Amino acid sequence: MGVAKLTDQNTIVPAGSKYARVERERRYLLQDLPEGLTRASPHVQITDNYITGTRLRLRKVRDPQTNKWTVKFTQKFAPDGEDLSRTIITNIYLNALEVEMLAISDANEIRKNRYPFEFEGRNFSVDMFLGDLFGLVLAEVGFETDEELNNFSRPPFAIADVTNNELFTGGKLCQVSFADIREAIRRNGLNEPARSESAGSD
Repeated sequence: MGVAKLTDQNTIVPAGSKYARVERERRYLLQDLPEGLTRASPHVQITDNYITGTRLRLRKVRDPQTNKWTVKFTQKFAPDGEDLSRTIITNIYLNALEVEMLAISDANEIRKNRYPFEFEGRNFSVDMFLGDLFGLVLAEVGFETDEELNNFSRPPFAIADVTNNELFTGGKLCQVSFADIREAIRRNGLNEPARSESAGSD
């Protein structure tokens, strides 16, 4: 008997995988870093590489204070394509040899600095994007329950809730530029973020 060819029809993904977890979050468009944060505030540097045609990414996280890296191979998807606030995420942590053996291309890359930010008892992650997306700033906040997620209001430092706008997901952002983002914002009638001269790469 030969080796079977794997297809979407003959492979299954168990819904109750013990390795997967539900991630509940909202994503917001910002004009710039919120008051209280500066470019020099504590942050980590993130590089994401998305594998074309899949739900997979390789994430490398560097702490500039220690020059230590954490690398995760991640599958992330929304079971309901109309509701991107609830996703299923599975992470596998890799060592240097495993990253090298995967040999994932640098194409479809996103680079950003991520800043922890607390506001009214909630812990946000504020992402200042670099490279082709320089000028884009997003904030994410997570929730333990659906009730918390559904009842949460847009914080005052955010321009708009873009949680269910697919353009602002990593799989789409890796394919566009800041100019594309600005055009999409105009089409959607959102306030346009200015390209911050204070933003940049470390």
